[in-house]
Amino acid sequence: MPMTTSMWMMGGYQTDFARNWHREGLEFSDLTAESIAGTCEAAGIALTDIEVIHVGNAFGELFAGQGHLGAMPATVCPELWDVPSTRHEAACASGGTALLAAMADLRAGDYDVALVLGMELEKTVPGDAAAGNLGAAAWVGHEGQDAKFMWPHMFAETADEYDRRYGLDVKHLHRIGELNYANGRRNPKAQTRGWTDIRTGADDTANPLVEGRLRRYDCSQITDGAAGVILVSDRYLREHPDARPWSQVTGWGHRTAGLSLASKITRRSDSPYLMPHLRRTITDAFDRARVELSDLDGVEIHDCFSMSEYLTIDHLGLTEVGQSWQAVEDGSIEMGGRLPINPSGGLLGGGHPVGASGVRMLLDASRQVSGRADDNQVEGAKTFGTVNFGGSTATCVATVCTAVES
Repeated sequence: MPMTTSMWMMGGYQTDFARNWHREGLEFSDLTAESIAGTCEAAGIALTDIEVIHVGNAFGELFAGQGHLGAMPATVCPELWDVPSTRHEAACASGGTALLAAMADLRAGDYDVALVLGMELEKTVPGDAAAGNLGAAAWVGHEGQDAKFMWPHMFAETADEYDRRYGLDVKHLHRIGELNYANGRRNPKAQTRGWTDIRTGADDTANPLVEGRLRRYDCSQITDGAAGVILVSDRYLREHPDARPWSQVTGWGHRTAGLSLASKITRRSDSPYLMPHLRRTITDAFDRARVELSDLDGVEIHDCFSMSEYLTIDHLGLTEVGQSWQAVEDGSIEMGGRLPINPSGGLLGGGHPVGASGVRMLLDASRQVSGRADDNQVEGAKTFGTVNFGGSTATCVATVCTAVES
């Protein structure tokens, strides 16, 4: 599946995921204004050069009573008045689908400069209420009705199914958490960077069970934040020979399955993978980028729970099907390993403002291949992948980005 045109990431910005914007008396307009200003400054792109905008947001109405967030950029930036802008919702893959829409615009030749924002405010309500809001991304009324916390329950069910098929030792889930929180401590924008009391093991006091076999630190946090990137076309680079993009986006994949977890794990397929559509999303991105897993120097993946990362490890092809534990035990996923996973801290260590995560992943992947990842840098990184998904992998988005030749 060859790409019809290249796309280039000029630069991007992430807000501090440890902030509580509601407590500061701030709202979506403030979050939007900061993320746009930071993104344009990092990319060296003027507001007046932006030709189209795509905004990823999942739960604006539920957490803040605010919908129609595609119009928020023009609300806070007069220079963006009249610029076409659309909001995209795909649960935790909202940011990923916003990126896909922007890339489609560039590939079609309709526009040459796209601003992509992912943003979410979730700390506007107490934790239990926040968990209830997030449950809207499941098949409401058809699954998880008896669960106190919908998404820990759903990924605990995923863990049970993985265990039934292949076997699963929770110590490997706890190790994934340990690694990602450790990476997050080196990230100056990570939500948990200053946390000192994280215990990822089977400690019923410090790390109690939440749902099924998943414990507190197997679960990503309620997070406020935004991330933004500027994507440009080949034509833009030809017309601006002095432009210096951070990375080239060389491949993408996008697959969608049904809402319910049960429909995915009971669907008959010739594939040995637990989630064949997730595997196909990843291989689509590899095929379009003309790379194999061995060409990647690292990957940012969707560890909303330790189990979601564990699931993705074998779907990447890093191990044989059902053998994700091997990559955890042999150090493959660690910094310095064969394929470092989530050097940023991921969602567990870095934070998970739902609509922002897909955009943040591409931003961090681009930082890696351009040598901008500071204390989280994978040495010599030239090719990086991302895997973003929403719900119980209902919407899956993957990308590949590479270093720009000087």
